[in-house]
Amino acid sequence: MKNAILIAGPTASGKSALALRLARETGGTVVNADSMQVYGVLRVLTARPEDAQLAAAPHRLYGHVDPREAYSTGRWMRDVEELIRSGELGKPAIFVGGTGLYFRALLEGLSAMPEVPTMVRQRWRNALAEHGANALHDLLAERDPAAAGTIRSTDGQRIVRALEVMDASGKPISQWQARSGTPIVDRSSAQLMVIEPDRVVLKARIDLRFDAMIAEGALDEVRAIAALDLDDALPVMKAIGVRELIVADRGETGFEEAIDRSKIATRQYAKRQSTWFRNQLGPEWRRISMQE
Repeated sequence: MKNAILIAGPTASGKSALALRLARETGGTVVNADSMQVYGVLRVLTARPEDAQLAAAPHRLYGHVDPREAYSTGRWMRDVEELIRSGELGKPAIFVGGTGLYFRALLEGLSAMPEVPTMVRQRWRNALAEHGANALHDLLAERDPAAAGTIRSTDGQRIVRALEVMDASGKPISQWQARSGTPIVDRSSAQLMVIEPDRVVLKARIDLRFDAMIAEGALDEVRAIAALDLDDALPVMKAIGVRELIVADRGETGFEEAIDRSKIATRQYAKRQSTWFRNQLGPEWRRISMQE
C-alpha cells in the first residue's frame, strides 16, 4: 500500500482528531490501530470515535470484535488485508492508534504463526487462572528463555501465547517470530507521525476525559461486560476501567477510588506507550506536538 498515513501516539493525545481532520482534507479512510477499540460494547470506555466523527469520514475496524474473542495482531493484519482486497479503503488509508505492534506489523510484516487448537489454548488459560502469570513466566523461562526475556512476568496474555505456541508446534515462539513477514505499507511513500505530548497537559486531559467517560455511560458499558461473565484472561477485561468499575459496582470499593485508580492506570499506560514509541520508532517518524 502506497501513500498511507500512520499516526501513533499515547492515549488522550488527540491523534483521532488529527486523523479525522486529515481524512476530511484528503478523502481518506481512518483505520483503527488500537487493540482495545476493536471491541464492541466498550465504545465510551475505550474512547472510540463518536457518531458525529464516524459520519464525518469513513472509519474501519472499530468495535467489530465480540468481547468474548481474543483478538490478536495477526487477526488485525488479516482484517486490514481484507479491507484492501475488498476496495473499502479510500486513499489515503490513515492508520491511527496507540498499539505499537500494529504499526510495526504494517511496516515490517508479521511472522506466520501456527494454528493453536482450542483445547490447547483453553488449557493454558486455565493454568494462568490457577497458577498466575509469575509461575507461568518461570515455566516459559525454562522452555523458551529468549521469549521470556522479552515478556514481563506480569503479562499473562503474552506468556500464555508463548506457551501455547510451543505446545501446539513444538517450536518456541521466538523461532516463529524470527521469520520475516511481508509488509502491508510501503515505508518509502508513507507519512509517519508520532505525537509526543507534554506530560503535564496529558495528565490533565486523561483525568478530564475519564470524568467525561463516567458521565457518558462508561459504567453501563462495564455492567454489560460483567454480565457476560468473561474469562479474566481475555484482552477486553484488561481495558482500563473495566476491573476497577466492576469491583466498585459490587460494593467492594468506592466509585471515587475506582475512578482515581483508573486515572492512575491510564497515566501509567500513556507513559509506557510514549516510552515504546520513543525507543522503537526511528528517525523517519515525524515527531509532532499534542493535538487539540
